[in-house]
Amino acid sequence: MGSTAHDAQINRTTIYISLGLALLLVLGVLVGARTYFNRVALQPVAMTQLPAPEAGSPECSSLLDALPDRLAGLKRAELADPAPEGAAAWQASSTERITLRCGVDSPAQFTPYAEPQDLGGARWLRVDDATPGSTLATWYLVDRSPVLAVTADAQQLDDGIPPVADLDTAALTGPAPKTQPAPLAGLEAAGTDTSAKCDGLLAASPDAIAEGYSRVDAESPQTVAWSAPGRDAIVLRCGVAAPESYGPGARLDQVNGVPWFEDVKLANGTTASTWYAMGRDVQVAASLPQAQSNEAITNLSNLIAEHTAQQ
Repeated sequence: MGSTAHDAQINRTTIYISLGLALLLVLGVLVGARTYFNRVALQPVAMTQLPAPEAGSPECSSLLDALPDRLAGLKRAELADPAPEGAAAWQASSTERITLRCGVDSPAQFTPYAEPQDLGGARWLRVDDATPGSTLATWYLVDRSPVLAVTADAQQLDDGIPPVADLDTAALTGPAPKTQPAPLAGLEAAGTDTSAKCDGLLAASPDAIAEGYSRVDAESPQTVAWSAPGRDAIVLRCGVAAPESYGPGARLDQVNGVPWFEDVKLANGTTASTWYAMGRDVQVAASLPQAQSNEAITNLSNLIAEHTAQQ
C-alpha cells in the first residue's frame, strides 16, 4: 500500500511538472507571437509609386502635416524608402493598414452615375477593388482638390465606418474635379432614327438589373443605367452604330439566344468593357463590369430578346 501511494505521488508530481512546462511553452509562444507582430507593425510601410500630379502641392503638404497619429484605431506608420510624395499610412499589422495618397487623379468611376457619400463634411466616392476575393476599398475625395485617396480593408473597419469619416480635409481648397464621361456616351449613334425600335426596350428596363444595382437617371439619349455603391455602373444604350472592331471570325457569346460581341478594350481605370447584342433589328450596347457581367448580361439578354426583333 505504501509503495502504491508513493507511486501515485510521483505520478502527480510528473503531471504537475508537465503541465507547468506546457503552460510555459504556450506562454512563450504567445509572447513570441506578440513580439513578432509588434515588430511587423513597426516596420515601415512600402507604397508603390502611382500617378499623383498634385502630390507636391502646398495643399497636400499642409494636409500631411496635420494628419492624426491614429486613424480608425490604427497608429501612424513610417513609409519605406523610396516613399511616394504626398503619401501616409497607418497600421496595426502587415495586413491591417490604411494608406493615404494626396494629389491623385479623380477615379474613372466618378461619372454622372456615381454615388458619393457625405462623410466628415466632405464628399467621398467609394471604389471597391475588383480583384476576386479582395475586400479592399478606396475612398476618393470628390468635392474639392487636390484629390485624396484613402485605401483600407472594408472588412476590418469597426462597424463598417469608413476611415475618412474623421479625416480633416480643410487644407484642400481647390475646386471639385470634373466628372468623367458617362459610360457609352461616346458611342456613335445609328445613322437612322431608332426611337420606335428602342422605346419598348427602354420602357421595360427593370429597376434592378443585378444584385445591389438600382436604376438611376441616364445622361445619354436612349440609355438606361444602374449603379451600386463601390462598383462600376451598368449601362445599356439602344440605337448605336455597329461596333467598328467587329468582323468575320469575331468571337460571339450566346446568352439565352442572344449573341454578344465583347469589345475587350476596357475603359481606362475601370473593369468595365463594352458588349454589343448582335443579330437584332436595332444595335444595342452595354457597359458591364467584369465582376457583375454574368448576372447582368443574362438579365439584359432576356430583356433584349423580349423587346427587340431578331434580324
